[in-house]
Amino acid sequence: MAAPPPLDAVVVGAGPNGLAAAIRLAEEGLRVRVYEANPTAGGAVRSLPLTRPGFVHDFGAAVFPLGLASPFFRRLPLEEHGLSWIHPEVPLAHPLDGGRAAFLHRSLPETASLLGRDGRAWHRLLGPIVRDWPKLEGEILGPLLHIPRHPLALARFGIPALLSARLLATRAFRDEPARALWAGIAAHSGLPFSAAGGSAFGLTLAALGHHVGWPIPKGGAQTLTNALVAHLLALGGDVVTGHRVERLSALPPSRAVLLDVVPKTVLKIAGEALPEGYRRALRRFRHGAGTFKVDWALRAPIPWANPDVGRAGTVHLGGTLDEIAASEDAMGSGRISSRPYVLLAQPSLFDPSRAPDGFHTAWAYCHVPNGASADMTAAIEAQVERFAPGFRDTILARHTAGPLELEAADANLVGGDVSGGANRLGQVLARPVLQPTPYRTPLDGVYLCSASTPPGGGVHGMAGAQAAETALRDRFR
Repeated sequence: MAAPPPLDAVVVGAGPNGLAAAIRLAEEGLRVRVYEANPTAGGAVRSLPLTRPGFVHDFGAAVFPLGLASPFFRRLPLEEHGLSWIHPEVPLAHPLDGGRAAFLHRSLPETASLLGRDGRAWHRLLGPIVRDWPKLEGEILGPLLHIPRHPLALARFGIPALLSARLLATRAFRDEPARALWAGIAAHSGLPFSAAGGSAFGLTLAALGHHVGWPIPKGGAQTLTNALVAHLLALGGDVVTGHRVERLSALPPSRAVLLDVVPKTVLKIAGEALPEGYRRALRRFRHGAGTFKVDWALRAPIPWANPDVGRAGTVHLGGTLDEIAASEDAMGSGRISSRPYVLLAQPSLFDPSRAPDGFHTAWAYCHVPNGASADMTAAIEAQVERFAPGFRDTILARHTAGPLELEAADANLVGGDVSGGANRLGQVLARPVLQPTPYRTPLDGVYLCSASTPPGGGVHGMAGAQAAETALRDRFR
């Protein structure tokens, strides 16, 4: 029997970036194999039976504005492989005390109309970004060290993006509903509210809420991963699960190796071969906020004090701008907040496949210092109960995971960091090193393609796709 042809490329890690890299290489007719340490592909984009049989829970990422907006994913025939997007009636709700709430609708004018005298300011801030997104996606979803193709559009985004989240809120808005709505979105960055550049993540997510919405995949996050794997297999690629790569030297021969891993793992599997200067740069790389997550199986929908919050797929809990800022600033100082900012999703309201008939699922998480061991279950559930009295009575079962448990389940979630590295301004520019093509490593034919490279965290596959483009230029053209 003839030996199989040699591999052209090997990818380590079957998260969305690793799969995107493999797909891009396989599109060129290259023989590609992906190695994944876990029993299933997906990294943080997986669905697991965490509570009781019949309840589908997303292990990590669950709401995908960047997944739908990704230029790379957008051109793939993922629907042919079973992916179907569900758009909740309202992308985002932000309840306030007393039964009030602020909402982000797909429609920018509708959102602005509900924000009273801050409506014009909301429209003025986000309207240009929504309009310019087709130009901005290439500027934002890649290395920042480049010659802009659309400098005016980038400037309209970049000037407010450089502000701290608190400064932008207090300059742009006068009333609490708009300030709180903005604060909940900006807090996705995991940065203190005083951090320069802290508004960039919030502007991107808010604009995408209006541009493409905040959709969920029918059947759970695993369906996105399964579609990517199926497309890779259709192109002739190969995925090997349950195979942990301990050393680069243990990989089969190939012309290129792409690593969907964080710098800590690069040092572990390739450190001795790397120049000392590059090793120092990787050791300086810092991870961001940790995450404490709770998944619930519920016997009824969450009983929100404001019933309209039940129309939203994602809910931000934490109250006012000042409360959310205090929570995130405490985390940035290494402290645990007793009233944390909480991100919550309630997918079964819009996707009945997530739970048995008459039952529901929900998940929530809060930020904690990286690697913290505190149990935040009671604090998270208290914040839900604050805006949904009677919530605790709906809980049938729960599953909790702190930073160390998350990292044990996915080595890329170092200390519970779900973004692949801190989003502070200096590290956004040097991710993980300061160079125009940060995907290259000093090792010949070895590339980094994880969320620790531009454009950073989020499920979009762009780091993998762009690393693959670099490998194609260097090794195959």
